[in-house]
Amino acid sequence: MIHFQMTQKDIERDLTALGKKDKDLGRALDEVGFPEERKVDAGFKTFMGIVVGQQLSVKAASTIRGRLNAATAPELTPNTYLTLSEQELRTIGLSRQKIRYGDGLARAVLGGKFRPDELPQMEDDEVLKTITVLLGFGRWSAEMYLMFSLGRPDIWPADDLAVQEAVKRLKGLKERPKQKEMDKIAKKWSPYRSSAALFLWHYYANTPNI
Repeated sequence: MIHFQMTQKDIERDLTALGKKDKDLGRALDEVGFPEERKVDAGFKTFMGIVVGQQLSVKAASTIRGRLNAATAPELTPNTYLTLSEQELRTIGLSRQKIRYGDGLARAVLGGKFRPDELPQMEDDEVLKTITVLLGFGRWSAEMYLMFSLGRPDIWPADDLAVQEAVKRLKGLKERPKQKEMDKIAKKWSPYRSSAALFLWHYYANTPNI
């Protein structure tokens, strides 16, 4: 198993090193401090949480996750999810599209086509490919799982709007950078781009939009 490398100690060590290489990041780090670590359990429940959270506010997603967990108590698993009818899932707050994604995920796990317990042994690119073949799971979803459930240190969510806005503020750009420019800027942050991304979310939340 590849070691989880996104503990608080890892993050602070990585960002301290990056701050010495990048004066803008170093200045911002002095301004807002270190972000807190984020760790989410690996497995089916987390993947369902990703489905629930798509295109919803944090508060709304948290409410629906709570209802889904209660409806599938004592544990949200592929089997307990599939025992719920479409009407029950709609009442919980899932759209028909998300019900379809959840159904596909549960059946893929039960049928052995998707094995979440094998992901920790895979390299980053293989994890990305394995997750993104699932209906409803794009690159961003896979990147979040890699960072916060598997603790991979060099994941770069270049398409994340908050990360783009934070880079714009950090570098004093006129517009949010697109993926090509994001990748170019982040090149010097490798192999600690996960810590850089976590810091940028923190920086975005704690600085004004000028």
